[in-house]
Amino acid sequence: MSLTEVSQSQQRRDLRLPLGLLLLLAALCAPFVASTYVVHALIIALIFMLPAHGLNLLVGYTGLLSLAQAAFFGIGAYASGLLAVTYGTPFYVNVAAAGLAAGAIALPLGIPALRLRSTSFVMCTLGFVIIGQAIAKNWISLTRGDMGLSSIPKPHFALGPLSFTISGTTAFYYLALTVGILATLAVWMIVRSPAGRNMIAIRENETLAESVGIPTWRYKLIVFMLSAVFAGVGGSLYAHYLTVVSPLTFQMYYSTTMLIIVLGGGAGTISGVVFGSLLFVGLTEALRVTPELRMIAYGLCLLVLVFWFRKGFAPVINRLWDSIGSAK
Repeated sequence: MSLTEVSQSQQRRDLRLPLGLLLLLAALCAPFVASTYVVHALIIALIFMLPAHGLNLLVGYTGLLSLAQAAFFGIGAYASGLLAVTYGTPFYVNVAAAGLAAGAIALPLGIPALRLRSTSFVMCTLGFVIIGQAIAKNWISLTRGDMGLSSIPKPHFALGPLSFTISGTTAFYYLALTVGILATLAVWMIVRSPAGRNMIAIRENETLAESVGIPTWRYKLIVFMLSAVFAGVGGSLYAHYLTVVSPLTFQMYYSTTMLIIVLGGGAGTISGVVFGSLLFVGLTEALRVTPELRMIAYGLCLLVLVFWFRKGFAPVINRLWDSIGSAK
């Protein structure tokens, strides 16, 4: 690489850094310039971004189409809500337990499911959602059935003598933003590690990956568990934000929403998941006050995707990012 190319590359990096900081500043200032309802929509988008990140590890990077995210999302919500209501544990304990519970349950479910191929695997993961909803409805002594869990406390932190509760919409937005940024960084580190390259190799050609020594089934099981952990953490945030959890948390609508986020934003890209969460969840949530316009906008977005952006919006976002980075 010549000195001129090095200088141009450095210039691109220098141009992208201020833009990234500007976007971060805009996210931090959002509660001060947007209405409370818009901030609420952003919180919902950030919550759904977590299970979508996990699903993207499966679909986008490993090539496994799963519909089970709503099941693990619901498991995380119930685990966190039960701990908070029954034992009054602080939020960081609840969110960790929610992620671990979802990942632990994904292990025995994934062992037989990942032996299946293509359509059979997809149908099996759909069954997990149906089973989860049935358990939530019928295990009344634990879940209270259709009544669900109510009066789940807002996130409470107890750090030695320091103890505080996050109750307002603005405060919860910053909590969700922090968790969302940490989750995005975690995914970025995973996909750029040697393990991430092996995941991509499995997606491209599983037989070839196995022939060069990659333990493909073990990798798929680990990624399946990781995706469940992300969903469980999102479920915990969901429970503490809405303060109520019911069997509806397991509804198939949530799984399809997460899948639309990944495929619409751009499978196999981190920027696509972030953008997809804001568009397909944040925008539709903000338009909930006008149901007719909300569904029209949602349908138009899907039509635009099908006809003009079959690989999602990520390629456009990346090209725009590159053009900004190469601007002089």
